[in-house]
Amino acid sequence: MKIQVGVMGSSGGSISAHELSLARRMGRRIAERDCTIVTGACPGLPHAAVLGAHQAGGISLGVSPALTREEHVSEYHSPLQPYTTMVFTGSGLMGRETHNIHSSDFVLFLGGRSGTLGEFCIAYDEGKLIGVLIHSGGISDRFSQIKELVRKETGAIIIENMEPERLVDQCLDLYLREPIPSSVALNRG
Repeated sequence: MKIQVGVMGSSGGSISAHELSLARRMGRRIAERDCTIVTGACPGLPHAAVLGAHQAGGISLGVSPALTREEHVSEYHSPLQPYTTMVFTGSGLMGRETHNIHSSDFVLFLGGRSGTLGEFCIAYDEGKLIGVLIHSGGISDRFSQIKELVRKETGAIIIENMEPERLVDQCLDLYLREPIPSSVALNRG
């Protein structure tokens, strides 16, 4: 089974051409490293990453907040193409965040707003390997500060880099050397 790499970031708001380019580069590198990209099947930066992955011949998994294809498009205004596979959770925007993180072996963040912050909190609490593309706009640039404010050790490892290709490589190389176990069982209680 291919390693599944989550990409989380801004689905809306003000997104620059530069930020979209960074996301495409990240998705392309995930595909070049023969991994499956996992996103919340939304527009914005996650969609740009999926487009980059597909341009490089990659495979993608979209985790939809909707119950059906029709609801995904009409209610959530989200794309179906070019996803390889789509999971319809029916759990809404906030509920789908947990599915995103659980479906990813490790998670990469760029840009972001409140939904991205929620995904970061889940990944951090569950001890995931987390890659952060710094200087990509949004809340991602504050994750190291948030970790310090939380003052809770969960086993999560945070890697930061300004280059999307280098961030993918650093996280994947670390994951392949020492798969980071989910600390769900270790940190409960």
